[in-house]
Amino acid sequence: MSREAKQKEANLVSDGMQRFNAIRSSTNVVYSLVFILLAFLCVVPVVFVIIISFSSEASIGQVGYSFHPVEWSINAYQYVWNLKNSAGVPLVVLAFFTSIGITLVGTTIGLTLISTMGYVLSRRSFRLRGLYTIIIFIPMIFSGGLLSTYVVNTQLLSLRNTYWALILPLACSSFYVIIMRTFFQTTVPDEIIESGKVDGASQLRIFLQLVLPISLPALATIALFLTFAYWNDWYQASLYIETNRRELYPLQYVLVNIEQNIAYLTNNESNMTADSGNVLPSETMRMAIVVIAVVPIMFSYPFFQKYFITGLTIGAVKG
Repeated sequence: MSREAKQKEANLVSDGMQRFNAIRSSTNVVYSLVFILLAFLCVVPVVFVIIISFSSEASIGQVGYSFHPVEWSINAYQYVWNLKNSAGVPLVVLAFFTSIGITLVGTTIGLTLISTMGYVLSRRSFRLRGLYTIIIFIPMIFSGGLLSTYVVNTQLLSLRNTYWALILPLACSSFYVIIMRTFFQTTVPDEIIESGKVDGASQLRIFLQLVLPISLPALATIALFLTFAYWNDWYQASLYIETNRRELYPLQYVLVNIEQNIAYLTNNESNMTADSGNVLPSETMRMAIVVIAVVPIMFSYPFFQKYFITGLTIGAVKG
């Protein structure tokens, strides 16, 4: 077959694929409207919660939850800000920086443990990978139980009333290890590993300089999940941090305590004076807590978005 014939055939195939993948303008408009509607449905509740958090209790009493409150107020945020420790530092500010530190350190440790373990289990040359895969897979089906976990963390590891009690229990997940192992097996070519060995590189150097750079989508996806897990966690603090160690409280635990205190005061407002009941922002406080908890973590998603979408679609189409 001549070169011109081959080129003509290639052009025909290309034109056929373009026509096959082409979307009609009317269909494109429908898809655009659908996605705009979905985006609108996702954004409106967040905006609604923010508006309610800046409403006054009197406005909610008159018109309920509304996009157009009768009166604006920042009493809910002032109430949160005025809760301070013995040193005069607002508890929310201290807890905010505590949560940031825990999230950064925990995500870094978690990525290190999960990626290294997943890489080792993905190598066929590792003789014990079958045994360790079973050992890692078992906790996905059978939990060790709360009592045994508590005893190990408090008695054996002595993590009680330390920051490590908020970091280590969430640092490694069997599910994430299996995801990384599968990613390394299906995405990282064996030729890259072999080329590193031929050049005399150690396994650690191969992992750091060859494997990790092409594994950013999977790492970003796991990092996003770990970030959400650490930022939203309050359960570990309820287990391992005593009430007299408020400087160790993460943001979510402080907000949960505030919400519980507000609920208690609201349910017992008959025992309170009329003035104290009027200044208590019970309804707007709940929305303010949601805003304080959600808005900061929302700004972390754009940093992961590019790699997160790629990580979700890896393996969906192979060819």
